[in-house]
Amino acid sequence: TKPLGGKRSELRLRRLLSERIAVSKPNRQTGDPEMAQMTALRRRMIDDMTLRNLSPATQQSYVYAVAKFSRFFGRSPDQLGVDEVRAYQIHLAGRGLSWPHLNQVSCALRFFFGATLGRKDVVDRIVSAKEPRKLPIVLSSEEVVRFLQAVPGLRSRAALTTAYSAGLRVSEVAALKIIDIDSSRMVIRVEHGKGGKDRYVMLSPPLLAILRAYWRLAKPVHWLFPGRDRDRPVSTATLQAACRVAAREAGLDKPVTVHTLRHSFATHLLEAGTDIRIIQVLLGHGRLATTAIYTRVATNLIAGTPSPLDGLHIEVMPPG
Repeated sequence: TKPLGGKRSELRLRRLLSERIAVSKPNRQTGDPEMAQMTALRRRMIDDMTLRNLSPATQQSYVYAVAKFSRFFGRSPDQLGVDEVRAYQIHLAGRGLSWPHLNQVSCALRFFFGATLGRKDVVDRIVSAKEPRKLPIVLSSEEVVRFLQAVPGLRSRAALTTAYSAGLRVSEVAALKIIDIDSSRMVIRVEHGKGGKDRYVMLSPPLLAILRAYWRLAKPVHWLFPGRDRDRPVSTATLQAACRVAAREAGLDKPVTVHTLRHSFATHLLEAGTDIRIIQVLLGHGRLATTAIYTRVATNLIAGTPSPLDGLHIEVMPPG
């Protein structure tokens, strides 16, 4: 995820990170030495993440995870070790938290103990859970039409149509600027996608017509889809909320998020015969294996694949 609001956004993020790493608020009157130590530790972790160019969203989630780990034991996290990490992971698993959440906590603790504290002995013993491999939820073409027509509001409808048309992540569509729409080359520039990578995706002629009509009505200046404060982009939460409303209004019995539109984009391209390596580039996937999951949900390819039985000249009658 890229920083979306320049210096103001960066200052706000650093203030938030500063607040979340501490076990409690510092006692200004007593000058608690443990809190002074926590402040230095917090600063070092933030600097370590900045040096490694971790995204603001990753920094925020890592700091929050370490802060909760520290609060759970009521001690500074540099005073904790392998046994506490294991006990904390068992505690989180017992609460029924999702596997991605558990693994995010593991990544945060690995970074803290490895990069910030240099305690490789702890890092080597922090385990990650094996996540169940679930098939993505995909909408049919007819369901996409019903869904998009049910999206409330001009901005949200244009944004979610763009997300489906180009296969964008929610953070990517929210961060689009007017200058990213290149109608002369018929491409959309995606800046700082996942992993900080830039890429180009197609600009569909019907989407261009929709965006031009949207621009004439909404008159965005910098951000293509501005938020309530026009100096900042629309929030990802706003777009996800619009998804929930549209799915309900369209009568869909599937949970729909912005990522569902991305899954549908990839699956529909694959079903239309697009080379999977092209889809990999459009999605910004580093590994072809990540894109290959869509071969498991492209139902027309599955249904159209001949069975070995088709080549046998045999009649099998049920027993009389």
